[in-house]
Amino acid sequence: MSVTSRRRFAAVALASVAVLAAATACGDSDSSSGSDGGKVTLVVDVFGDQGFGYEELYKQYQSEHPNVTIQERGKGLGLGDYNTRLTQQITAGAGAGDVVALEEGTIVQFFAQADKFVNLADHGANDLKSNFLPWKWEGGLTPDGKVLGLGTDVGGMAVCYRSDLFKAAGLPTDREQVGALWPTWDEFIAQGQKFAAADKKHKFVDSATNFYNIVLMQKAGAGTGYTYFDKSNKLTVGENPDVRSAFELTTKMTAAGLSNNLKSFSNEWNAGFKNGSFATIGCPAWMTGVIKGQAGDAAAGKWDVAKAPGNGGNWGGSWLAVPKSSKHQKEAAELAKFLTSAKSQTEAFKKVGNLPSSPQALEDPAVLAATNEYFSGAPIGKIFAAGAKELKPVYLGPKNQAVRDAVENALRSVEQGKAADAAWQDAVKNGEAAGK
Repeated sequence: MSVTSRRRFAAVALASVAVLAAATACGDSDSSSGSDGGKVTLVVDVFGDQGFGYEELYKQYQSEHPNVTIQERGKGLGLGDYNTRLTQQITAGAGAGDVVALEEGTIVQFFAQADKFVNLADHGANDLKSNFLPWKWEGGLTPDGKVLGLGTDVGGMAVCYRSDLFKAAGLPTDREQVGALWPTWDEFIAQGQKFAAADKKHKFVDSATNFYNIVLMQKAGAGTGYTYFDKSNKLTVGENPDVRSAFELTTKMTAAGLSNNLKSFSNEWNAGFKNGSFATIGCPAWMTGVIKGQAGDAAAGKWDVAKAPGNGGNWGGSWLAVPKSSKHQKEAAELAKFLTSAKSQTEAFKKVGNLPSSPQALEDPAVLAATNEYFSGAPIGKIFAAGAKELKPVYLGPKNQAVRDAVENALRSVEQGKAADAAWQDAVKNGEAAGK
């Protein structure tokens, strides 16, 4: 499941306080112990409405390991609440599950607490390196080389587009032809200008911030390898050429009038799908579910999926880790290895659509042959797998999210009429303040 993929689950309600308190209280290790006559109970902590699709895998593992009982917590819990709870549990050294999910945008914050997690290399994880895409493997390593987590899914990247709006604007609608329209992001903007000239009612993209973050991750992957912090955690928001380049490209798009000026995962953004107010959106694998859920049955067959500009791209994904507070570290590590195997990742993809981070799973016919009828029968397995394989690793610092919020606020000010140069100065100033 995915950084922003999980954001769609992160709305905080009053009921979440009760969930948080209860989960923290019941998580202390009686729930993860239970060693009676060789019997072991392992608690797996996940998040999100659909969880990670592990239900059948738990049954298989338990049948092959009769002494193990698996209990899952967190399904239906938003990422924000989940991460708050997990942070408290890891800091306290008690209450976390035996196996815990760490999401793309938050795993790096736990690097500073790596001493509170099992180094999975001590349980043979280094032998599994080839089972993961190189950038995904690297994302689970601490700066000093410990294996903090093993990869689950990735977001992959494509562009989802409204073929009916493209047709009305005189643009191609065939997904192969559409992907060929924009080998680069500059050419994506150029196509957006053609769309805007023909269609005065709809906007070309949903939001400047989504566009920016997709471009930034691509540019950083091909360039510096980091965004707002270098790999020594030095703040580089004003110095990284990849950040500046992505910012300038985004303001160019905004100046062309292509953005619908919607804040991701807001009520207005959700309504934009229902109303069909924009024609394209940066689209990781999980986004197809968001679009279908928000646009509804009336838009079935109006959406399609094409290759994203540039090479590669990712938005989201997680890792499984084992806290040292687990009373069954060896057994928990074995379960984490099983759940992240190529076969298990393929099964999770078939269950809930989470795109594998294993190159072997990405080549599995069950993944490659997957299509999505809502999106005009698009070969989503083939499209998303190709993007995932091309992406290079990008390091995200411990305060990445705070800096990102500051930069996004600056980009939104451009949408509201602020000069791009002044907005960049705000991005640097406020980003540096947020990153201290």
